[in-house]
Amino acid sequence: MIEHIPYAQDILRFLERHHYTHVVPKAALIDMDGTLYDSMKNHTQSWYRLMTEQGFECTRDEFYLYEGRTGASTINQFFLAQRGREATEDEKKELYHTKTVYFSSLPPVEVMPGAFDMVSTFAAAGITRVLVTGSGQSSLLNRLDNDFPGLFDNRLKVTSRDVKHGKPHPEPFIRAMQLAGVSPSQSIVMENAPLGVEAGDRAGAFTIGVTTGPIPPDELRKAGAAIVFPSMEECARQLPTLLLSLLTVNNLPR
Repeated sequence: MIEHIPYAQDILRFLERHHYTHVVPKAALIDMDGTLYDSMKNHTQSWYRLMTEQGFECTRDEFYLYEGRTGASTINQFFLAQRGREATEDEKKELYHTKTVYFSSLPPVEVMPGAFDMVSTFAAAGITRVLVTGSGQSSLLNRLDNDFPGLFDNRLKVTSRDVKHGKPHPEPFIRAMQLAGVSPSQSIVMENAPLGVEAGDRAGAFTIGVTTGPIPPDELRKAGAAIVFPSMEECARQLPTLLLSLLTVNNLPR
C-alpha cells in the first residue's frame, strides 16, 4: 500500500533519520531570497561588485553558495580567508550598508513564479507561515504585505536582526519554531540554498529544497533536503499532494 502513496519513501527516510514517528505540519518556515523572490541574481551582482571593489578575490557565482548567511557573516569570512583577521563591527556595518545600496540601485526583483500559490496552499491548510531570512534588507521585507497580502504576520518574521547565528546554524529556524509555538516535527522548511537547507534539517524540520538558481539539486539533497523540487511552480503544484501524503503516512502502522 505504501508504494502507492506519493513521496512515501522520502517521508519514511526523513522519519527514520530524525527518529520521529510522524510529522504533523503546523508551521511553514519560509525563506525569502530565491524562494519568495527571484532576487539572487541581484544579490550576487551586488556582493560581487562590493567585494571586488574592496580588493577581495571572488567570483559572482560563489555568492549563490553563501545564500542564507547574514551579511556580517559573509563579510567576515572574506576578511578571515583573505586578510587573516576578523572584520570589525564598523567594517561589517559600513560594507553591508554599501551592499544594500548597490542592491537597491538594480531593477526591482519579481516574485518567484509559484511562490504565491505555495504560500497560499499552506494558508488554506491552516498552517502558520513564518518568514525566515538571513537578509535584513528593508527593500524586500517591506514588499511582503503587498506581494503576499494577508499571508504573513509581521509578528512572525525572523531576519538577520533577530539572531546571533545565521544559516547554516539552526538558530533562525529554532527561533521561528518558538515564535509559532511548534516543535520540529510540526515544522516544514521551504528553502532554495544548501546553507538554508542544512539549517532547516539541523533544526529538525521536514525540509523541502527547491531549485530556483544554478545550484544543482544534488547539493540540496546532500545538505539534508527531504524532498527537492525542480522549480517553485512544480513545488506549488505538488504541495497539496505532499501534505496529504504526510498525514497518510502518519496513520500507517509501522
